Order: sequence, then C-alpha cells, then structure tokens
Amino acid sequence: QGRLVDSGGGSVQSGDSLTLSCEVIGRGFRGYAVGWFRQDPAREREWVAIPENAREFVAAINWKGTETYYADSVKGRFTISRDNSKNTAFLQMANLKPEDTANYYCAADNRLYYSGTDYRVEAFGSWGQGTQVTVSS
Repeated sequence: QGRLVDSGGGSVQSGDSLTLSCEVIGRGFRGYAVGWFRQDPAREREWVAIPENAREFVAAINWKGTETYYADSVKGRFTISRDNSKNTAFLQMANLKPEDTANYYCAADNRLYYSGTDYRVEAFGSWGQGTQVTVSS
C-alpha cells in the first residue's frame, strides 16, 4: 500500500509563505496524479462516514507534471509541483490569509496514467496524515 508523509506546516502571519512537502513511500508515484486538500480543524471533529470526502480541494498535478489545477480561492497564490526523482510533491503557498488556516493533506490518485481533468476527492485513495497550517492576521 505504501504511505504518504506530509510535512512543512506551521504557524505564520498573514502575507507569509510556506512550502508543504509530500513524500510517497512504498507505492507507485510517477504514474499517478497528486492532489492537496484541506480541512478546517474544527470540522474534523464532526463525524462523517468517509472523512476524506469532507476535505476541500486545493490543487492537483497530473502524473507527468505538465498540468496543474487549483481551487479559485488559491489561484495565483499557491503552486503545486512534483519531483518524480524524489517521489515528492510540493505545495508552495504565498500571501497566506487567515482563511487558509486548515489541516492540509496530500493524496495520490487511484488512476494510473490518468489524463483527464476530474480530480474529485473520491478519486484519491492514498492519503498523508496531514500537516497543520495556521495563519494569523
């Protein structure tokens, strides 16, 4: 099955930058898209049948690293990238706002060599443990 290890979160001020990393260990990486999702920590305490489905899409990058997709709320501020030689994906976050406060999760797509544009949360089957980002005004 392998695992994904998220890191890089922290507490910052509004306008600051952070870079999150997602290392994929023990499973395929090169042929799979990677996505970043986030969830309000307060909402994580609510019970839901499938916790992953309550997470908000932030960004995704296709398996080739040639196409990227972003939520409107982060366009122009966040950049997703991947280094296939290191089995690692990144999320560079600039000009952070208090509303970006959340637990951030990376995820690997279930679909090998997927070339479409549908990156709904249900398509991602492997998840990191999450890394917390807190932005103060």
